[in-house]
Amino acid sequence: MLDIKFIRENREEIKKVIENKCVVLDLDALLAVDEKRVALLQEMEGLSAEKNRLNEEIKLVADKTSVIERGKEVKEKMAVTEPEYKKIKNEFESLMVKVPNIVSPDTPIGKSEEGNVEIYRSDNVPQFDFVPKDHIQLGKDLDILDLERGAKVGGYRGYYVKNEGVSLMMGFMMYAINKMMTRGYSPMIVPTLVKEFSLFGSGYFKGLEYNQEVDEIYRVATSDKEPTGEISKDNKFLVGTAEPSLLAYYADEVLQESQLPMRLCGYSQCYRSEIGSYGKDTKGMYRVHEFMKVEQVILAQADVEETNRLQEEMVVISKEMHEELGLPYRQLQICTGDMGLGKYKMFDLEAWMPGLNRYGETGSASNFTDWQARRLNVKYMDKNGERKYVYMLNNTALPSPRIFIAILENHQQADGSIKIPEVLKKFMPVAMDTIQKK
Repeated sequence: MLDIKFIRENREEIKKVIENKCVVLDLDALLAVDEKRVALLQEMEGLSAEKNRLNEEIKLVADKTSVIERGKEVKEKMAVTEPEYKKIKNEFESLMVKVPNIVSPDTPIGKSEEGNVEIYRSDNVPQFDFVPKDHIQLGKDLDILDLERGAKVGGYRGYYVKNEGVSLMMGFMMYAINKMMTRGYSPMIVPTLVKEFSLFGSGYFKGLEYNQEVDEIYRVATSDKEPTGEISKDNKFLVGTAEPSLLAYYADEVLQESQLPMRLCGYSQCYRSEIGSYGKDTKGMYRVHEFMKVEQVILAQADVEETNRLQEEMVVISKEMHEELGLPYRQLQICTGDMGLGKYKMFDLEAWMPGLNRYGETGSASNFTDWQARRLNVKYMDKNGERKYVYMLNNTALPSPRIFIAILENHQQADGSIKIPEVLKKFMPVAMDTIQKK
């Protein structure tokens, strides 16, 4: 969320960002509502001050009749102004959450993913001297993946990972966590069942509240109980990434500048309804409702140049992991029309997937500047004693299903076996170089 003062002072720049990010928002209408909101707020504050003054005056006068009459007038005016202010305030907030963050000067302008720009491509795409299989067939032949029974038990997009596949998948999850720790990231196993504020704050709702028609998030129907035994009024949701849980960790807190930059990584199960992707990638594990992921998050000082450097640091680590896993990949800089509302700058990594005969997204690194921190109210005290909102960045370290796909398909051998990347061999149950058909 942007500061309204910044929006007022940079009206034309924000209008351009709205156009470039393909956001449906009338900025002039927002600013008109803001003017009404400010006027009503000032009126409310004036009436409240008058009410307090009359409360003091009535204690000092003998004849209280005129003071009581004026008090009634103030009360009547407040009875009209207060609900009007609440209505306008809600309208203002509903529009404010749609205001996009500004973008970096080097962000490509484009309307869709077609406008994304490839800025790096590795040169290790495998050239098979046999007809390669996709991960579906490989998983079935090696008895490490069962999609049929996954759909029977879990429904559409359900799956079972089995046998050596479990060691492989959990192995690269542990590999990612260990990599993060060696690079100075503090690891966490985070809550995957969270309150509403964390998802709104991190930008996972399209509006002020959850909307099941557009938000790709699972809401939990069963209510919790408070320690008192009362039914909780908080809605609970399943996260689609560890990012909201990590970012909300310091919600409503003030950090010290000396603590920044703060590097965190979170392991979690992830749940996504994929309602906006109905009919896409219906076969296999590429697009599923439930998976595991290791996520990177950095809380930084309010310094754009520093966050650009930190974002590059995150991407470099992810590239290194793709290289150590022997995965062909490319890096894209994401254009305005394909990046999220709150993102200032964004890069994607995509691994080559022979079964799809294309690259598939395996990670995304985003700089939100203070857009998320304003929603979550995370600040820091600088060396001059001034409170500022932190800048927030996030990046996918490794996601389980797509890395699993990429390893199986890129490391398959002519005999149908899968060559295990060297960095993962220590996570297998016994000494083994390949996963063989039983």
